[in-house]
Amino acid sequence: MKIAISGKGGVGKTTIAANLSRIFNQNNYQVFAVDADPDANLATTLGIPSDEAAKLKPLVELEDVIEDKNAGGGAFISLNPKVEDVLDDYAYSLDNIKFLRMGEAKQGGSECYCKENSFLRSLIESLLVDKEEIVILDMGAGIEHLSRGTAQDVDVLIIVIEPSQVSIETAKKVQEMAADLEIPAVKIIANKVYNEEAESMIKENFYAQDILGFIPFSQEVVSSSMSQDRQNKVLSSLEASIKDIYNNLLMKVGDVEGS
Repeated sequence: MKIAISGKGGVGKTTIAANLSRIFNQNNYQVFAVDADPDANLATTLGIPSDEAAKLKPLVELEDVIEDKNAGGGAFISLNPKVEDVLDDYAYSLDNIKFLRMGEAKQGGSECYCKENSFLRSLIESLLVDKEEIVILDMGAGIEHLSRGTAQDVDVLIIVIEPSQVSIETAKKVQEMAADLEIPAVKIIANKVYNEEAESMIKENFYAQDILGFIPFSQEVVSSSMSQDRQNKVLSSLEASIKDIYNNLLMKVGDVEGS
């Protein structure tokens, strides 16, 4: 199963991406957990020691590797470099989870970033098409890492929201983008749900079949950002909600191979 997770900043999508990676791992699946959000901290949220996480260079900044994968060199840019070996060679292993930090797609300017962006697109495509493992992409508020070609190889786009009008409006915009890209399934996870009124607000704005689950507000989760040592406690506090979401994901999107 190939899963992309999106949501505006601060809604908790990285925490959810990490805990979904863990529950797939606990159920004996091989997982690629991919940080595709330049502002995210998926590595430390997964439990990778902060000093080791700091050494993990974004793949898009591997200049020597990018040059090597650029067939022809010079002015000739490979639009589809072979990168499957990069995914294995540069992944950080944590139990059955392989972590990768993609880095940010380069924007215009005086320097040509064709090589870097082609490399990044090929990495995403290889993950979604060539790999048999579970792939969980922790993305930014939009879905810029997904092109029209690769988006159709995602089994489900999960939009993480919180009970606020701004978050709901962002989710609806992402739903529209996902429909344009023909992503097969788009689902919602509501996080930081503080009471029944907040839950009702979510239900009024999205179809029941599109909601994977509700995660109650937890001070434990909020406090976790202060200390890496609290991550196991966070996992424990979210365990019931994440388990329900995991089961709903398999039921509403489909079972997966590779366990």
